[in-house]
Amino acid sequence: MDKIWLASYPPGVRHEISVDRPASLKALLEHSCARFADRPAFTHMGTQLSYGELDRLSRHFGAFLQNELGLAKGDRIAVMMPNCLQQPVAVLGALRAGLAVVNVNPMYTAGELAHQLNNAGAAAIVVLENFAATLEKARAEVAPLRHVVVTQLGDLLPAPQGWVVNTVVKRVKHMVPEWSLPGAWHLRDALALGGRRTLHEVEIGSSDLAFLQYTGGTTGRPKGAMLSHGNLVANVEQTIAWLGGSLEDGEETIVTALPLYHVFALTANLLTFLRLGANNVLITDPRDLKHLVATLKSTRFSAITGVNTLFDALLDAPGIEAVAQHNQGALKVAVAGGMALQRSVAERWQKLFGRLLLQGYGLSEASPIVCGDRIDATEFTGKLGLPLPSTEVAILDETGQPVPLDTPGEICVRGPQVMTGYWNAPAETDNVFTSDGWLRTGDIGRMDAAGYVEFVDRRKDIIVVSGFKAFPAEIEDAVREHPLVKDAGVVGVPDGRTGESVALFVVPRDPSLTVEMLREHCAGRLTAYKRPKTIELRADLPRTSLGKVLRRQLKDEAMQAAQAHAAA
Repeated sequence: MDKIWLASYPPGVRHEISVDRPASLKALLEHSCARFADRPAFTHMGTQLSYGELDRLSRHFGAFLQNELGLAKGDRIAVMMPNCLQQPVAVLGALRAGLAVVNVNPMYTAGELAHQLNNAGAAAIVVLENFAATLEKARAEVAPLRHVVVTQLGDLLPAPQGWVVNTVVKRVKHMVPEWSLPGAWHLRDALALGGRRTLHEVEIGSSDLAFLQYTGGTTGRPKGAMLSHGNLVANVEQTIAWLGGSLEDGEETIVTALPLYHVFALTANLLTFLRLGANNVLITDPRDLKHLVATLKSTRFSAITGVNTLFDALLDAPGIEAVAQHNQGALKVAVAGGMALQRSVAERWQKLFGRLLLQGYGLSEASPIVCGDRIDATEFTGKLGLPLPSTEVAILDETGQPVPLDTPGEICVRGPQVMTGYWNAPAETDNVFTSDGWLRTGDIGRMDAAGYVEFVDRRKDIIVVSGFKAFPAEIEDAVREHPLVKDAGVVGVPDGRTGESVALFVVPRDPSLTVEMLREHCAGRLTAYKRPKTIELRADLPRTSLGKVLRRQLKDEAMQAAQAHAAA
């Protein structure tokens, strides 16, 4: 195909990644640990873990998994914890033992947890004690699960800090519900036992499974995207190539407020900056803005990633101006992903920090990064950027044929970072790939003549009003242009006259905002069929743990309200 985007690449950025790259994440980790042994790898609550210590602890955990639990290459192990020092130790130790990691959202209900563990066939799980009660409720329903390892938040912090943290979390803040998991190991004991055993060498190739990364699909049931070692190593190398030498090996500090169980943070923060020998500053609860701002103020950071909602909240947080002043001259790259970046947020960030907030695009099935803004970009465009090196992007119609430039169609991807398929779901795998190997993303977008990709909306969220297609993201963007609007969510609801109509939910930035003002605003920016038929002002919008608006919940609420109105 004609890769028109290559002509728009920054000077010095390779079109293809090198074929001479590590065969596995295990090799990547061991190389970095040897090369940067004395450098800090992770920082959490002021405590640093060096690459040498990471090598030792992950080796001990891998040896425990092999020798004490009897786990072998290819077995699946779930990891259920927020950002803390134990998370990378457990994940990297499992990879060194040849296991495949199943990332689990700690906010899952018992039912959601049981489904994922059963589907993955997880033989073991490492869980933060705060969420052990959820595991207790789910365990009886999970036949494959044989081993449980429990840890407390302060377990890898030095004494007495670790003891104080564990006591405060459990006894003062009451963040640990009562739980009982007979036979569970404690992580500290596991590391001690592993330290007395040998980590047996496991031959791991690029095609071996590294992660089962669960993602929602067209059916609504989570599916495990099979990400191989080769997929993830390729995406790390693609990301580093795209950065074009702007970051230096062994010199960078990145702030990781996004949860490492999410695929964006997994690759963009954990694996890429591990490869660079960077210091990764872990934030356990980014919703605690006071603590986050204090951490930022005490850290000279050169990189930070996040989602739109996080950056928006940070920009409104007291003390953020002092952070920008303290960090002046240090920041090299700031990236927003996981959801659409709002122009107002991007422009406010650039004005305060003097560095453009770059936008990227990806999905779990692509490890995840597909496109990104040029590292030297100086102006927000609202577009997703250009396909990364060794990545192909096509905009296809419903028959799988390319559409003309600047015409909406489904964003489709090919490249070495694309998953091998869905776990135990051959029919779903066949449905998501075209006959010539394109991954159908389910996202509607367009490509311009320079090769820049623009997001339009999720295919499943498109609203059809009297035969015309209305895109929720476009309507939301138009509504957010109103100075008194803080946030907006749009869904389609059944309509007896037009098939569907637009329902708008708005979070005001100021209490003076009225429905009438919004209708007038929309009338000046949206054609008739795109204008909201119903508008509701509310204090907040339902969101995922990453900050994405839960449109399905909004749609259910809108339909219930309509039914109640009709019944009255």
